[in-house]
Amino acid sequence: MFAFLKPARNYLKGAMLGLVGLVLAGCETTGLSTGPTISTSAPVPVALLVPKGSANSGDALLAQSLENAARLAIADLGGVQIDLRVYATAGRADTAQAAAIQAVNEGAKIILGPVFAESANAVAKAVANRSINVLAFSNNTTIAGGNLFVLGPTFDNTADRLVGFSRRNGKDRILIVHADNVSGQVGRNAILSAITRQRATEAGTVSYSFSQEGVIAATSQIKLTADTNQANAVFLTSDTSGALPLLSQLLPEAGLSPAVMQYIGLTRWDIPAQTLELPGVQGGWFAMPDPALTQQFQTRYAQAYGGLPHPIGGLAYDGVAAIGALVKAGKSNALTTGALTQGAGFQGVNGIFRLRADGTNERGLAVATIRDKKVVIIDPAPTRFGGAGF
Repeated sequence: MFAFLKPARNYLKGAMLGLVGLVLAGCETTGLSTGPTISTSAPVPVALLVPKGSANSGDALLAQSLENAARLAIADLGGVQIDLRVYATAGRADTAQAAAIQAVNEGAKIILGPVFAESANAVAKAVANRSINVLAFSNNTTIAGGNLFVLGPTFDNTADRLVGFSRRNGKDRILIVHADNVSGQVGRNAILSAITRQRATEAGTVSYSFSQEGVIAATSQIKLTADTNQANAVFLTSDTSGALPLLSQLLPEAGLSPAVMQYIGLTRWDIPAQTLELPGVQGGWFAMPDPALTQQFQTRYAQAYGGLPHPIGGLAYDGVAAIGALVKAGKSNALTTGALTQGAGFQGVNGIFRLRADGTNERGLAVATIRDKKVVIIDPAPTRFGGAGF
């Protein structure tokens, strides 16, 4: 049984080894570009801000995993010299800000981290007048922009991938179902934007109070809206720790059969693994990095450090991979915003990714479904931007 509204288990995002840091095409950039000048013939000082010393016991594992993954990436760069300097933030915005100022005073040319949005925002503001860019491990797009880039996977990117796939497969009238809370509203907005970009049709939006009673009460309205607007897909923002188990049971019972209605998830439906047992999620669609790449990174990390990486540990690898690829090109402007946002993107442990001028990111994701309680990839992750799925 699932406990409704309980914290979800940690999970491991997609990963990839080989071709580390490869810039996928040329680095032509346009527009205003800010950032430091570097010497590519000498080790490039890179500051890594991790939540070491935090009062939260779980942050110690996270901090070590981020550092381990960054060092693993450095080992894979092949000829590029990175001088990695690790600073503890204690998971606090003020400490992170002080660490960032110290790092820049000590010569850092770019900052990787920190993890938490408030800290990342404080860091970026503190070093903006020093022309230093920040690659944070957050996925909060509200803080992105200027000299601050977020590396974490975003709702916008996931929604875009899934709405595009849905429209191409004839499920173009999409009903959005979301919790009436911040996360649900952010997810709703991401799906609405994706529907517009992908030229699909919004077939209504229904919210529910974030409780069992709220979900039950909203079921009849979801069914009515789907019928009235002739929806052929229901896009759910919830996850297993929220309303997904209950919605996946109640909506089919209300007459929205998965045989006719395509269910789509904004979150990973394979995490935790028990989710795969739910009858209501069978045949549903969700997005994820290539699982083969996930396994490769887990195996490599375990061989090097004797355990599995933290779920977001691979983001530190990605950050170093991007930096290394740009430095390898031998240009003094390698760490400017223009270089960081070159359109071809980079190859990291999570597959291809690229940074956008607005501080957000785009990642190559696969589309998966659940058949007989197992994950099946039905549209592979692209291997370069402009390929399948984009």
